[in-house]
Amino acid sequence: MDSNAAQMTKAVDLALKDEWDAAHEIVQDLSDPIACWIHAVLHKIEGDAFNSRYWYARSRHAYEEFTDPQEELKYIASCIADE
Repeated sequence: MDSNAAQMTKAVDLALKDEWDAAHEIVQDLSDPIACWIHAVLHKIEGDAFNSRYWYARSRHAYEEFTDPQEELKYIASCIADE
């Protein structure tokens, strides 16, 4: 696992533990599409749909793709593991 993947995995783990600020600190400095996807989910969780949609556009995923952010984060974790 490369360092970006390790950082993204850590961000997902933190987000799943409701430590969104710490997760945000990690992903805001990464440009990988999966990092952008994590960033999008974090803004979705905080209720900032406008900002969330911006990050979804950079991730190649859609805001409406998942209704449950926790399930989405778990799916993202599996995508990171599959890389």
